[in-house]
Amino acid sequence: MSNKASAYFQLLKFRLSLTVAFSSAIGFILGYPNSTWIDILMVMLGGMLVTGAANIINQILEKDLDKLMKRTSKRPLPTGQLSIKEAVVFCIMLALAGTALLGIYFNPLAAALSLLSLVLYGFVYTPLKQISPICVFVGAIPGGMPPLIGWVAATGSLDIQAIVLFGIQFFWQFPHFWAIAWVLDDDYKKAGFKMLPMAGGKNLKTAIQIMIYTLVLIPLSLLPLQFGMTGSTSAMVAVVCGVLFLAQTFYLMHTCSKKAAMSIMFGSFLYLPIVQIAFVLDKI
Repeated sequence: MSNKASAYFQLLKFRLSLTVAFSSAIGFILGYPNSTWIDILMVMLGGMLVTGAANIINQILEKDLDKLMKRTSKRPLPTGQLSIKEAVVFCIMLALAGTALLGIYFNPLAAALSLLSLVLYGFVYTPLKQISPICVFVGAIPGGMPPLIGWVAATGSLDIQAIVLFGIQFFWQFPHFWAIAWVLDDDYKKAGFKMLPMAGGKNLKTAIQIMIYTLVLIPLSLLPLQFGMTGSTSAMVAVVCGVLFLAQTFYLMHTCSKKAAMSIMFGSFLYLPIVQIAFVLDKI
């Protein structure tokens, strides 16, 4: 019984789901600075449930491909710890619970946007990974939506501020995922995934693309100040983090090495939460 519970937990991809839930909480707090802990926890729970469902769709569709990659071969579906039927039932339960929670506790628009995010990630981005590098662009849409959904949950409307939060996280996705794809390129090739933007993959042209999207993050991170969402302190933090993040891309352009790509990958994991926490601390 404990093995089954552990397998279901793995299927949820808890750490990834929690990261998404954190971003939705950031959007919620910025939209409603006087929110209670209960409200924040509820928006995080709704986001986590829907994200978990999207992750399960991804694993169901990629079950046979996951067997081919070292990184994913031990997941519950490739190993047979859980059946496809069990995964489907769990996925439906999570999706219904998450969208119902967001729709009833907050508002229908937040629920609808979370459902759209699930569909884009599970049924558009996932199959595209074997077809075209455009999958990263498509995947960046649901990837950028959590803070937008959080804002909508708080305000009930899709304001320009929500679009700003979406834009920052949307553009962050590109250096983040391309750095991961660079590091895991050999593994991804076993499954036929086409994640890197340029033919040949790990080359200067890809490094330049990563640099450009990282550069765009710097002016984008100033927009919350421009629209009165945060103060000047968080804007300074965002610019400093953006410049440090950008500096890592020059190292990649110079060396085109796995080490440099790993540096960007870890830098991206630090950049987004630091900037988002700075926005919140400057607001409350």
